[in-house]
Amino acid sequence: MLALVLVASNLAAASVVVVLCWLVIPGASPTDGSNPVLPNVVVLGVFLLVMVLSVVFFSVRMTRSGWEWLRAGRDPTAAEQRRVLRAPLQVTGVVAVFWLAALLVFTLFNARYSGRQAVAVGITVLFTGITMTAVAYLVSERIMRRTAAYALAARQLTRTVLPGVTLRQLLSWASATGSAVLGIVLIGLIDLVSPRSDAQQLAIAMVVLGSIALLVGLLAEFLAARAVAVPLRTLRTSFERVRRGKLDTRVKVYDGTDIGLLQDGFNRMVEGLRDRERVRDLFGRHVGEDVARSALEQGELQLGGEVREVCALFVDLIGSTELAASRPPTEVVDLLNRFFAVVIDVVEDHGGWVNKFEGDAALVVFGVPVARPDAPTDALRAGRELARRLAAEVPEARAGIGVSGGEAVAGNIGAEHRYEYTVIGDPVNEAARLTEAAKKVPGLLAASGRLVARADPEERRAWTTHASELLRGRAEETEVMVVAEPGEAGTASHG
Repeated sequence: MLALVLVASNLAAASVVVVLCWLVIPGASPTDGSNPVLPNVVVLGVFLLVMVLSVVFFSVRMTRSGWEWLRAGRDPTAAEQRRVLRAPLQVTGVVAVFWLAALLVFTLFNARYSGRQAVAVGITVLFTGITMTAVAYLVSERIMRRTAAYALAARQLTRTVLPGVTLRQLLSWASATGSAVLGIVLIGLIDLVSPRSDAQQLAIAMVVLGSIALLVGLLAEFLAARAVAVPLRTLRTSFERVRRGKLDTRVKVYDGTDIGLLQDGFNRMVEGLRDRERVRDLFGRHVGEDVARSALEQGELQLGGEVREVCALFVDLIGSTELAASRPPTEVVDLLNRFFAVVIDVVEDHGGWVNKFEGDAALVVFGVPVARPDAPTDALRAGRELARRLAAEVPEARAGIGVSGGEAVAGNIGAEHRYEYTVIGDPVNEAARLTEAAKKVPGLLAASGRLVARADPEERRAWTTHASELLRGRAEETEVMVVAEPGEAGTASHG
């Protein structure tokens, strides 16, 4: 494709040069009656044949030496990547050399007829060559974009390989304005030094040169503008996708200039956001969404805690030792996962937070880190629903559930480099001891009388006093309450 475009465009440009030299440019046709057209055409034919063969040879050699990795299906080395990305510069250099050679050959060849004709032909070749060199860079960069994308997908772009937007704009200016204006200026100078043309011929020259500048310049400006506008528009669309939370967004990197660095920087930014979101998700799964959100909002966390009114729900699997001994480890893990899935689902529905898993047990708290207006009611309702759902959904996993409440210390406990947010205090200890009492009562659920007394009236009616016990490790007896049977009025001493 590249060789075809280069050959076709330069052949067309050579035809334009011929038309300009002998029909348009003042002074290009000799006045002594000689006819240099045929000799020039012969020389031009030989020159173009050499050019076509050289372009084909150059294209084959460049692709064989620089793009072997692509045919082999492997990633390019750093040198191979640079060679692919710098290919537009190589193409531009080859085209510039050919037109420079054409400038020298045809200027010297036509000097045998007259100096004025040699200068006129040289001027025509010069501004046409400038235009074609600029167009060659813009076109080759566009054609090679797909191959550049493969090279950049395999290896990260660390620095610019091609000149950036400034060069593109200068090249489009050279092809659209600079070369045509230079040609008009030089034609005017020739006519001033040796005035042999009439006003009509000068007018024709300016009209033709201006028309060429308009057409070719429009093409060059379009290519230069698209080379900047397309990636920027893609980036703008991609930024909007990221803003909507689509962190799988990725733009194709195909530019070896600052725009390519911008494309690559966008991808690395999204990768960073994706990693950060993954860490936040894992963080939230480990410590709970509320704790994670609070930690991210506060920034730097400090060790220590504060006294808060909390409610604690402790759930402990019954017979876990025998369960582990009688079943394969995979079955035990599956059972625990189903067991804890119900715990998490119920707790989240009632505004609680699973503070920690302790093997076959879990500690759930209500009222921290986010305060709740009626944490006792939430904790008791969660306990009743949890007991019901575990019995219905995981009947092989019987668990005692204890619920308590009161003042406790909530905060970050540990060391500067490793700590966790947790709750320490009497309600947690009492809830853990109540699980032992719960394992002996119907429904496997027990709550402290002090907590039930703080719940709303409707929730209090769902509970009844079971006994007053001195729980293990405690100095005072605890009023143990259980779920009232249907039709049984809830009773409590509330002392």
